[in-house]
Amino acid sequence: MTAPSATARATLAALLLLAGPALAGLAGVPLPATSSAWAADPSRYVEGMGDVPVMPGLAPAEEAPLVFDKPAGRIAQSVMAGAMDRNAVLSFYNQTMPQLGWSRAPQRAGGSASFLREGEELRLEFVEPAPTTNVRATAARATVQKAAATVVRFSLIPR
Repeated sequence: MTAPSATARATLAALLLLAGPALAGLAGVPLPATSSAWAADPSRYVEGMGDVPVMPGLAPAEEAPLVFDKPAGRIAQSVMAGAMDRNAVLSFYNQTMPQLGWSRAPQRAGGSASFLREGEELRLEFVEPAPTTNVRATAARATVQKAAATVVRFSLIPR
């Protein structure tokens, strides 16, 4: 018996990668594009979180992101909002984050999620939208928040 050629192995690997979401029952969950245009657009990533992608349909909420870079690790927090179901958000990140080297931590209270990687913990917490206080400065974001069914706080902390 002869070993499969490198071309046959590469073809099989590509087919498995393309069929993976369908086989896992996640064919309807949108994934980030892999094109260089996606990678070059910094708005496609949660601000201050490095390679944590923004799920299509989420946008920055009223709060400004917080980012602290310390010798012991970085601390970052960003809030995103969108008119989508909480379960769709969890499905997207449950599928996407392991592809980026994050492992799923045990389920957190309140239906939130945690992921672990290289001494850092990423928490996704679902929160109630904060009331808008400064209408002039936040008019554009208030429109997003009023239509939002889901608000997610992304917190990155050292472990």
